[in-house]
Amino acid sequence: MRQILMIWARPLALRPMTAIGIAFLLLIVVFAAASPWIAPYSPNEIDPVNRLLPPGGAHLLGTDHFGRDTFSRLVYGSRLALLIGVGVVTFALASGVPIGILSALYPTLGKVLMRMVDVLMSFPSLLLALGLIVILGQGVFNAILAIGLIYLTTTARIVYGVALRLKAEPYVEAARSAGAGPWWIITRHILPNMISPLLVQASFVFAFAQLGAASLDFLGLGAPPEIPSWGNMLAESRIYITRASWLLIWPGLMIVLTAFSLNLVGDALRDRMDPRFRKMVGK
Repeated sequence: MRQILMIWARPLALRPMTAIGIAFLLLIVVFAAASPWIAPYSPNEIDPVNRLLPPGGAHLLGTDHFGRDTFSRLVYGSRLALLIGVGVVTFALASGVPIGILSALYPTLGKVLMRMVDVLMSFPSLLLALGLIVILGQGVFNAILAIGLIYLTTTARIVYGVALRLKAEPYVEAARSAGAGPWWIITRHILPNMISPLLVQASFVFAFAQLGAASLDFLGLGAPPEIPSWGNMLAESRIYITRASWLLIWPGLMIVLTAFSLNLVGDALRDRMDPRFRKMVGK
């Protein structure tokens, strides 16, 4: 066990920024799990007398235009950030992996599925998400579907390329010659060898899902206004940029730092799992 921990800790020792990113992500998880105990106020508690207070005193990060505590809303906003991130990653993997594998194993079917993926990838990601939200309607679940469909395409493309390479490996050809069926080949040979690239892809999808969700919230097409989210906080505070600029700083920092931390973790996973990068950081 100690040797395994040392192997995985080596990239962190060589890249301290990755350790900082992991620590920040753990902080977000703690915020989401213990929001009622960490937040000093209810996220929707209105106090017009104390509206637009600067950071300090009873309100650590100040208050917004309704007098709601900014720190409490940031803490509760981490719940939606994790929900959307996990939802988008789950949707992208659950749909993109089967599409990519089936397209690689069955070329005729792959021509149809990959052309559909290419059509979706030809649209700008935000424009595609906006179109889907207009069709499906506003809501957290619909936002997850809209953002997940965007990253379904990239996931399917990555899985398709990896599956094409794996199905040409000698051990897969040997299994097929021995009479192994498609299900056996997929579950015993292809999927186990995809875990590494899928973990890396999941970390990057999680990061970009935060940016996509914040964009939809900012445009008023994501989470409903009554749900505390970092994107909603940005949207509500933009008209007070000259009077209370701190209202924009805190949710903006949370979005940027979360996405940045997830990218750092993704880079570390790639360095640890990809043999081409593993030589750079040592075995």
